[in-house]
Amino acid sequence: MKNLLLLLLAFSFLLQHCGESNAQPNSSSGTGDAPKAAAIEKPQLTFGFIKLTDMAPLAIAKELGYFKDEGLFVSVEAQSNWKNILDRVIDGQLDGAHMLAGQPIAAGAGFGRQAKLITPFSMDLNGNGITVSNEVWDLMKPHLRMDDSGKPVHPISADALEPVVEEYRNAGKPFKMGMVFPVSTHNYELRYWLAAAGLNPGFYTADNIQGQVDADVLLSVTPPPQMPATLEAGTIYGYCVGEPWNQQAVFKGIGVPVVTNYDIWQNNPEKVFALRADFATKYPNTTKAITKALIRAGKWLDDPANRTQAVSILSRSDYVGADSVVLANSMTGTFEFEKGDKRSMPDFNVFYRHDATYPFYSDGIWFLTQMRRWGQIPEAKPAEWYEETIQDIYRPDIWRQAAEELVADGHIPESDIPDTDGYKPATDAFIDGNSYDGKDPIGYLNSFAIGNKDQ
Repeated sequence: MKNLLLLLLAFSFLLQHCGESNAQPNSSSGTGDAPKAAAIEKPQLTFGFIKLTDMAPLAIAKELGYFKDEGLFVSVEAQSNWKNILDRVIDGQLDGAHMLAGQPIAAGAGFGRQAKLITPFSMDLNGNGITVSNEVWDLMKPHLRMDDSGKPVHPISADALEPVVEEYRNAGKPFKMGMVFPVSTHNYELRYWLAAAGLNPGFYTADNIQGQVDADVLLSVTPPPQMPATLEAGTIYGYCVGEPWNQQAVFKGIGVPVVTNYDIWQNNPEKVFALRADFATKYPNTTKAITKALIRAGKWLDDPANRTQAVSILSRSDYVGADSVVLANSMTGTFEFEKGDKRSMPDFNVFYRHDATYPFYSDGIWFLTQMRRWGQIPEAKPAEWYEETIQDIYRPDIWRQAAEELVADGHIPESDIPDTDGYKPATDAFIDGNSYDGKDPIGYLNSFAIGNKDQ
């Protein structure tokens, strides 16, 4: 019995010291990965995305190891459409996702499926375009102003589309265009472009959830990857979508991009990274770590020297899956309009510059004004409602915590943290020159000739 006891004590001592030997290298690691990982409440994560170039921060954070640097082990999965991505985040099947900026806003503001979602990170600026069929383009061209070389002067307003819509109407053909989702930037940009030229894109009502009441142009939803095929089939005559699906129309010879959203609203916010509010409350360190990795990815992406590598990564079938030549057309600082008319557009895709990753309240309030303008928010709201609503959804406090740690880690300079109250200065960088001030949403609503007005 005594021998057995001695044997057990020796075995216990051996196990203890073997464990210390195995643990020692990690605890003394110069990178500090072990303490970082220990603070993460939920290291295994699954994120969703749609096959668009602006999902790039997710792909880069994964492929370059930025998630792993923060103690996160992330899977990213392509989703079929925007409704599916929203539902799966709300239902907990996804921990977070690449989302339309309007989705978490609508979920908290009373339009569509309701849920408490937040965004601590804005994924990009610009990146969309409006494309029309070859037939529509040929009818628009006589109404365009040309430069000395015979090429159209950009930006092209919807004034050139108005006589085409009239011609279709006279022939008994309603003019139909596609956008990707009712609360997408694409829907609001397309509506803005049309309305600026006096074309009514229609209103949403309780009886018409398609948003086609009084419409001169009928808008409907088509998932982004299906846009070119739907245009080619003649189901729609034009669409607003993100890349690479405008450039795909050029390469296939089935359509012509006529304007980008950079020209509709210069440096407009596009996609966000969204997750449930209760996720951020339950896993605050994980949420901050996700944000840190995504900020680093955005910074890497906005170095022009990295764009070719980014295109190679995005062209893979598990990410965007489009030909690298198509992706490079917009990702490397150019954009092709009519075939052969390739123009320099260094700000077509912005992932970090111009404070692109910061979730500004004023950006979110712009979406709320458009939801009210077109009837998705059916009743007038006081000005303070806009501010209170967006402050529950946009979380610059989380972004700032993440950014300050990145400064301490030496990954970004302190000058990259904006000195802001969450509101950008008023701007008139819109295609119609109208001025937007996020602190005066009611005045902005009432400035439009077409749209709901509030007192």
